[in-house]
Amino acid sequence: MHGCVGDVQPDGSLTFVTGMDMYNYDGDDFLSFDDTNGVWIAPVEAALPTKRKWDGVQVLKEYTKGYLENECMKWLKEFMEFGQHTLQTSLYNFSLAPPEVFVYTSKSKVETNVVLNCMATGFYPKDIILQIKQNGRVLEKLDGVESSGVRPNDDDTFQRKDHVEILKTDVLTYSCRIIHKASDIDIEHLWTADSKTGIIIGAVIGSIVVVGAVVGLILYKTGILGRFSMLYNPCLYQQWCEIYCFRLFFYHVTDITNRAVKCCAVVCVSHQHLSYLDRIIDM
Repeated sequence: MHGCVGDVQPDGSLTFVTGMDMYNYDGDDFLSFDDTNGVWIAPVEAALPTKRKWDGVQVLKEYTKGYLENECMKWLKEFMEFGQHTLQTSLYNFSLAPPEVFVYTSKSKVETNVVLNCMATGFYPKDIILQIKQNGRVLEKLDGVESSGVRPNDDDTFQRKDHVEILKTDVLTYSCRIIHKASDIDIEHLWTADSKTGIIIGAVIGSIVVVGAVVGLILYKTGILGRFSMLYNPCLYQQWCEIYCFRLFFYHVTDITNRAVKCCAVVCVSHQHLSYLDRIIDM
């Protein structure tokens, strides 16, 4: 084992304190270099012949002493500077990145309740204040608030999640406040039952619009839209559609000669036409 110990000076330089150049045999100390006196030390009798031999080689002692006091110190200083730069860069980057905040609900074991979650993630250092508020009042442990505590992420940042159970019919206003002093962040995210419903409805409608657009494009490109237009007429001209359905069938048959692609989509057909439709789809 080779190494050295230095003392950091006010000007940032390193002063040599001590060095080590040690050899072991079968897990036990065998031989080591005394940098102060410039001699080899044999802790066991079996090492005495080697000690006497190496003590007689002046060049080896001078080289070992010079390596520990100069070369080793040079590497030590470079490693320290690199480590400090990496640490400062990491702290700088993390301090500029505000914690991500998520406010959402999850299912409760109690049918009439939902779990309101407030989560902050991606922050550094780990000191953070997280508050769940009800109409501006900070909820405490006595109000049923539970916390995961600060936990590490896999990228050296941290996360924390607090939650509390509330009634599904609760019309009060809830918010999640995050205070992260290291990154100078103090934000508050509002949550209401109406905003949650709006997000869900918006997502569902958006998905239906996208799916409908894709279906229409495929039907138009493949020329099937005109071929199966008769399937839509019974539904469009019928005032009451007893069964509304949205069936989307995609299947393709690749043939070396024709390279045919068949696509069939059926929207809103009554039960009177389902049997006829199934026969067409099976073709």
